[in-house]
Amino acid sequence: MAKTVTAAGNEAPSFYDLDPHEHPAGHSTLLGFWLYLMSDCLIFAMLFASWGVYGAAYAGGPTPKDLFDLKLVAVNTAMLLFSSLTYGFAMISGQEGKQRAMLAWLGATGLFGAAFLAIELYEFSHLLHEGAGPQRSAFLSSFFTLVGTHGLHVTFGLVWLVVLMVQVARRGMEPANMRRLQCLSLFWHFLDVIWIGVFTFVYLLGVLR
Repeated sequence: MAKTVTAAGNEAPSFYDLDPHEHPAGHSTLLGFWLYLMSDCLIFAMLFASWGVYGAAYAGGPTPKDLFDLKLVAVNTAMLLFSSLTYGFAMISGQEGKQRAMLAWLGATGLFGAAFLAIELYEFSHLLHEGAGPQRSAFLSSFFTLVGTHGLHVTFGLVWLVVLMVQVARRGMEPANMRRLQCLSLFWHFLDVIWIGVFTFVYLLGVLR
């Protein structure tokens, strides 16, 4: 509780504070991004719940055993895991003030992410060619929705990554750029965790079901 001075020179209690408060640079940015990630968690939770309900509704059509190539999915998973590893090296290089090394690691992250998307698009194309599109059964509808939503997030992440690389190359490792890279780091590792769930519950348990 602050105090104010009256016209008579006496101090009177006041229930508001006139002194300015400190607002650390980037504090609201990180808080807002954490809130966004929580909302994204809810979206993927609903998609996983839908898979849990419809994942075995084959409607007399192909099953996961008939469609999924676990070796190909394992390679795809490795691409995303490697991309998280290289992003971690990029952030370490940034903390050490090594801009060129950081950009190189970010470039490697983008290449691994692009490889992940390319394999995923190949898988979707193969399934559609086999007549196993999302309209074939509830199982395939939930599969395409869940995996496709994750792939769309990876696509947005890659666009964001390229934009940040251009900004760092032009303006250097200024605090604003480092905060944005930190937010993208949270987003990228979040997608990695979600994909581990997809690989485990959709692909592995789907084939074993």
